[in-house]
Formats: sequence, C-alpha cells, structure tokens
Amino acid sequence: MISANHRAAIREHRGLWGVRRLRQARVLPAVLWLLLAVLGAQGQQKPSEYQVEAAYLYNFGRFVEWPVQGKNGAGEFNICILGDDPFGPTLDAVLAGEKIGNRSVVARRIANPRDSSACQILFISSSEANRLNKIIEALDKTAVLTVSDIPQFSQRRGMIEFVLEENRIRFAVNLAAAQRAGLMLSSELLKVATTVRRNPQSGD
Repeated sequence: MISANHRAAIREHRGLWGVRRLRQARVLPAVLWLLLAVLGAQGQQKPSEYQVEAAYLYNFGRFVEWPVQGKNGAGEFNICILGDDPFGPTLDAVLAGEKIGNRSVVARRIANPRDSSACQILFISSSEANRLNKIIEALDKTAVLTVSDIPQFSQRRGMIEFVLEENRIRFAVNLAAAQRAGLMLSSELLKVATTVRRNPQSGD
C-alpha cells in the first residue's frame, strides 16, 4: 500500500516529468517507481540529480537488447562507471536486489575503457571529457551501451546523453551509434528521448 508521503512524491514527480510523458511509455513510470522505493528507504521525497540518473541507468537495461553472442549471456548484469564516480553509494542503493531478466544487476567502477568488456552499460564520467574521443574509439563496435552527462556526448558518438531540460533530467539518443554496436533500443525508450540521432553522417 502506498503511503501518504509516497503519494505526495508521485504528484511531485508527475509535475517533474509531465503527465503526458508518463503516459507515453513505460520508461518514465519505471524510473518513478524505482525512485520511490529508494526514497522511501532513505526517508526522502525529492530525488537528487544523480538518483534520477542512477534510476535511468538501471531502466535503460530493461529497454535495450544486446547481441545474443555479446551481452546476453549468463552471469551478472554490470553497470560500470569509468572515471570519477559521481554517484557514490546512490547507484548501489538503486541497484540493490534488482534484476534484469534472471541476472542480478551490480555496479562496478573501472579505470580504463579496456576493462569494459564485461560491462553491459558504461557511464562515462565528466572527468573523462578530455579523452572522450579516445574512449569512444576504444569501444568502437563493442556491445556496450555508453551513457554520460558530458555536454554534446550524443553528438560525439556516445549513445545516450543525460541533459537538463527545464530543470528535469532527460536524455538524448544517438541511435546510429547504438546500432553500430549491435544494440537494439526499444521504441518506448526512443519516444521519451529529447532527440534521436538516426543518421551518422548528418547527425540527425
């Protein structure tokens, strides 16, 4: 049963994302309910920027398909952070006890893009902005979903970029980059993206 505090949080989050967007796909409601669980456990009502991003990272895994021979095998589902960790314990709290399919979801911190071979999702920290081009080149055609809040990340062949729009955490998608890596993104995920880049030549 949902508590009065959680109902208040739902109303606040609906204002944050917009009722129209919540009705448009399952992505945002899934993020909302995961955040409510975390906030309830921590005695909070309003999420931080990185709590929202952490919830998105988990839910991206539910709306992306990896190649059968690549990232759909047995074992854990790894969400990795490359560079300085902006989440602290937040990502671990969001992922605690969660699964994607039959696989337990865990957070891992790595220092080198070569260590991402076991990662399904790789969050590239803003501390890596100066070497982003080299990181993207190192990951070329590997079945790893790249995510970051580095400005213009999706224009620099990153797959999903967190953006701040009207004080809301949203995301832009470079579909061409994801497809190049053999990843299939759900149409429901694309519906709630601020922009979707489909053409690797024009950037549209």
